[in-house]
Amino acid sequence: MQQLTHETSNGHPISQSRPRRAKRRGRGLGWFSVGLGLAELLAPGGIARLIGVPDNSRSRLILRGLGVRELTSGIGLLAQPESPGWLWSRVLGDAMDLVLLGDGFTIKRGRQGRLLAATAAVAGVTAIDAFSAASQTRNATLSKVGAPIHVRKTITIKRTPQEVYEFWRDLSNLPTFMAHLESIEVTNGVSTWRAKGPLALSISWQAEVTLDHPGQSIAWRSVEGTTNVPNRGVVRFAPAPGDRGTEVEVELKYEPPVGALGAAVAKLFGEEPSQQIASDLRRLKQVLETGEVLHSDASIHPGLHPARPARKGADTKGSLQ
Repeated sequence: MQQLTHETSNGHPISQSRPRRAKRRGRGLGWFSVGLGLAELLAPGGIARLIGVPDNSRSRLILRGLGVRELTSGIGLLAQPESPGWLWSRVLGDAMDLVLLGDGFTIKRGRQGRLLAATAAVAGVTAIDAFSAASQTRNATLSKVGAPIHVRKTITIKRTPQEVYEFWRDLSNLPTFMAHLESIEVTNGVSTWRAKGPLALSISWQAEVTLDHPGQSIAWRSVEGTTNVPNRGVVRFAPAPGDRGTEVEVELKYEPPVGALGAAVAKLFGEEPSQQIASDLRRLKQVLETGEVLHSDASIHPGLHPARPARKGADTKGSLQ
């Protein structure tokens, strides 16, 4: 049984591409710190009004202090973009920012809407900073925060391995059972995928098939530089014991923007790939065994939708006869 490869689309090992991304991320955070630090030092009153805290001498003094910290961290990261020390200094600064914002909610003159928006933005930056710092820290527990996520799911379908393989190999069939997938276009052997991401965002990436054994397995990997979530995977088709059809196994390894922390947050919104794959495989089973996806909530979706299949007799793309 073939295993997932550990190379990117240009042949370089993942272990080499991840440090490059870490260095780019460190420099990006460094420039962000420098820009924010200068703004807090030069225009603390404007920043106070922007985030919704009162513009007074106390808040200006605090913001100037935070600006010095941001500027120091930014310069340190630009000089040493992979330094865990400078990355953790950003996490500490984020905590100070959150304390300041939290204090703003206790002040009657605080602007609640702006405070909420600023708090959400700082929380997002904190997640990225914590992931980056943990990824660069030589600690077994902390390094898991930035580790790639490995998912494996299996389902049994009452079709032959060749039938299931042929259905999957025609990439235009995948949107019929992958709920988040909007479209796939194939050009010169490279496929462009468009999907609905977390919080209703639309995302796209390119992928290429790296292994194709008819009736047995298909492997793929994302093309480097086309996505912020590098991924690779393999789907296997094997005869199920007792002549029960085909065991379909999907194995996926991906690197979410904030590692395990990002996967945990996505799971709260029902967007985490482990959940997606399990649901997609159930829909694949329905499509191949019955010709349509069955849902009890079809009435809530207007028009054609996976939960509202085409009328009987209609030409349903991708269904097996």
